[in-house]
Amino acid sequence: MSTLAIHGGTPVRTTPFTGWPVFGVEEEQALLTALRSGHWGSIDGTFVKQLEIDFAAFQAAKFGVSVVNGTMGLSVALKALGIGPGDEVLVPPYTFIATASAALMVGAIPVFVDVDRETLLMDPALIDAAVTPKTKAIIPVHHAGSPADMDGIMAAAARHGLKVIEDAAQAHGAAWRGRPVGAIGDIGTFSFQSSKAINAGEGGMMVTNDPELDELLWSYRNVGRRRGGEWYEHVRLGWNLRITEFQAAVILEQLKRFPSQQAYRTEQAAYLSARLAEIPGCIPVKVPEGVTAHSWYSYHWRWLGHADGGLEKHALADALRAEGIPVFHGYVPLNRNAAVVEEIRLLGGREPAACPNAERAEAEEILMFSMPILMGTRGDLDQVVEAVAKVAAARA
Repeated sequence: MSTLAIHGGTPVRTTPFTGWPVFGVEEEQALLTALRSGHWGSIDGTFVKQLEIDFAAFQAAKFGVSVVNGTMGLSVALKALGIGPGDEVLVPPYTFIATASAALMVGAIPVFVDVDRETLLMDPALIDAAVTPKTKAIIPVHHAGSPADMDGIMAAAARHGLKVIEDAAQAHGAAWRGRPVGAIGDIGTFSFQSSKAINAGEGGMMVTNDPELDELLWSYRNVGRRRGGEWYEHVRLGWNLRITEFQAAVILEQLKRFPSQQAYRTEQAAYLSARLAEIPGCIPVKVPEGVTAHSWYSYHWRWLGHADGGLEKHALADALRAEGIPVFHGYVPLNRNAAVVEEIRLLGGREPAACPNAERAEAEEILMFSMPILMGTRGDLDQVVEAVAKVAAARA
């Protein structure tokens, strides 16, 4: 790290933030137990089966089916709902590429519904205009751990007879009006990738309250087998997307750590929001009123100071990094992602429309802190605020 900040002088911070993941002897012992059992795959072991039960219960769902990652969880969910080539799926543009690529991988076409400028979540008021006779589902994303407006989304789905898949990859433990996300819609998918609040390096989970969908999810991720059938009995075409006992053993221990970590991040996020709001040009991303539990997978804020002569967003980010504060620019809108647009064209889909709020977020406004910053001390956050105030006062 440079000893001088980008505009000269000593950086505000010269030491790393809290590392991630957090683990201990509990994860180590669980891994040894799985290793010594001699049952390493999900079919013969016990950890995967227990994880599916425990995680479903944690999200207030009746059923859970583990999967190799959240991306494939979305594709399997689409397949289980009968969505495939030529069908259209409504997705927000301001999200990780998986929300769109999962649909493309089963031949479905993502159609982008812009996000609300203040929340970065899919705007339900724009859904009706995006629906066509080809539309079959909506995939709201609980971005950064904040639930989308599930009242508005479920109402729109009911008006048009659409299925709902909740992309809850970042939203473990999050809730909308007291209901944990995931099983509010038809299917919800979660990720256990290494950056997530509950993780084992990779892995995912699909949850549902529908027993028929549960059977299909289980079958599609298990090479088309049926529960109780013979090993070489395949009743449909499916993938081998099973996780291992090792992953499940770690995730079960991570799940035990999660509630106290979530509570801590929630307190830290409230403090950071209050402090940032004191700095001219800094506006924390709005949390919708219906959110009763936020995972705080990451922390997003809007920088509007460039309009008053402050640094442009990307220059501000460079200045913050020079001050020792890791910050990210946020997502490139998927409606402008060349790979996504080209695949839509090859599949004969409609040209993605402009999404002004998502595009403004990336080009001009949104900056993001990753979860380890929220897992640090109050003093760590004070240094973040000090650095933001310092670079926010700089003139372009």
